[in-house]
Amino acid sequence: MEKVTNMLLTARAISKNQWASPRKVRRVADLVRGKSVDEALNILHFGPSGASTPVEKTVRSAMANLLEKEQAQRLAEEDVVISKITVDGGMMLKKWRPRAMGRAYRTRRRTCHISVEVAAQTEE
Repeated sequence: MEKVTNMLLTARAISKNQWASPRKVRRVADLVRGKSVDEALNILHFGPSGASTPVEKTVRSAMANLLEKEQAQRLAEEDVVISKITVDGGMMLKKWRPRAMGRAYRTRRRTCHISVEVAAQTEE
């Protein structure tokens, strides 16, 4: 008798030092968390936010990493879900901006690290 088990295949991708504020990217990440990869890519591709582009690239990279595994050769994008997506703060580029009466104000150019994990159920 053949034993049938569900094996959870996972893969992840990390994109570091993206030129976007973590706060803005988290809003985009919340839209796609838990959705299928096909639906998430559709939301990200047509989303109005500029932060959608780096998140979309990271999701595509995670999906490509999953398809590179031997067991996942015949998976479709609608069978795979985004199981975990996190956005953390990255390095900050600190600059000075001249102001009135010889003063200087600091401006901080924020970056973020985006990590995406995708998962698929397979039967063996």
